[in-house]
Amino acid sequence: MKKRAQIVIIGGGVVGASVAFHLAERGVRDVLILERETEQGRGSTGAATGGVRAQFETDINIRMSLYSIDFLKNWEHNCEYDPKGYLFFATTEGQFDYLRRNVEKQRSLGVRDVSVVDTGEIAKIVPGMNCEDITGGTFGAHDGFINPLAVMRGFAEGALCGGVSMEFGVEVIGLNVENGRITSVETSRGTVECDVAVICTGARAAEIASTADIELPVSPQRRQIVWSRTREPLPEHLPMVIDIGSGFHFRPARDFRGAMKNPVATAPGSDGREVLFAYPDPDETTSIRTDFEDSFIFKVYERAKLRADFLFESEVVRERCRAGLYENSPDHHAILGACEVGGLYTANGFSGHGVMHSPATGRALAEIILDGEASFLDVSCLSLSRFARGELLHETAFI
Repeated sequence: MKKRAQIVIIGGGVVGASVAFHLAERGVRDVLILERETEQGRGSTGAATGGVRAQFETDINIRMSLYSIDFLKNWEHNCEYDPKGYLFFATTEGQFDYLRRNVEKQRSLGVRDVSVVDTGEIAKIVPGMNCEDITGGTFGAHDGFINPLAVMRGFAEGALCGGVSMEFGVEVIGLNVENGRITSVETSRGTVECDVAVICTGARAAEIASTADIELPVSPQRRQIVWSRTREPLPEHLPMVIDIGSGFHFRPARDFRGAMKNPVATAPGSDGREVLFAYPDPDETTSIRTDFEDSFIFKVYERAKLRADFLFESEVVRERCRAGLYENSPDHHAILGACEVGGLYTANGFSGHGVMHSPATGRALAEIILDGEASFLDVSCLSLSRFARGELLHETAFI
């Protein structure tokens, strides 16, 4: 393993790979990615459901999404962008007013093809869904799905072609700081000297940052997903469907990891009967657990029963149910940029939006590292220092 690199990126998931890709695009080649697993995608990237959307509440999330969706849609690397849409629905007038206000803001910032829909339109978008208690919703036609592992692979391949190095099976133990600046990264294979270190380790970010006496408010939380097969084929153009009140959501299923190994045998949609559904379980506490519990199946099916017979009557595919880790920040927004230690940067706290915002994140971090600030998009509101200033952001629609 290299004993020195100008820039060390800790974590080889989609975010770390994107930072490396964008640094390589700027001509920086002395970059080393350290990945603790023996292959990429075994962390949160591989457990992601692969949604992308511009339907957010805050300006920064909307702008991050607009840039990222445009990037993914036009990228020469095929990330399997599939604009089937996102449908948010409300069950109270207050929730519906919230969604309508969001649409006004989204349109003002340049989001196209996002609209307010009534219950009749919702019933047409999702045939078979119970709409009796629904007051209305919003639909974003350019929102949809991507393959998280394909996005990660595209960034990694681009970075490696640009001269970046990557080492697998390397555990980062700590960060070494002298006179207020990062000097090296301590690993299971020895010390790597560096001028810059970037923490892109998701749920483990706070642990690593603490070795440099940086308090990074990122906490891990398990999120479980049920994979099922319906009796009849799903609606052909089924979007991501989200209850804005409870966070219960469902979408057509896709085995991204299997597709990476055998694209023909695991084509999207299979016979059109596989579906993912989940909700943010309020009983989950901070932990690094990634085991799937059968008790969650009962919980999520109780919510499915209220929403659609085709969901409630589906058959669980137990071997494909899974769990991953969210890396939550206190305001459910990313933490991007520099900190009190010179040469140390963070890209963490995405709270479930790391894959979809990875293009904007990678470019922003590359510009901050090389130029001192991100010029293509002002991401200063995502700095770590916002917590000390009490300038937290607010986003209701996190799932």
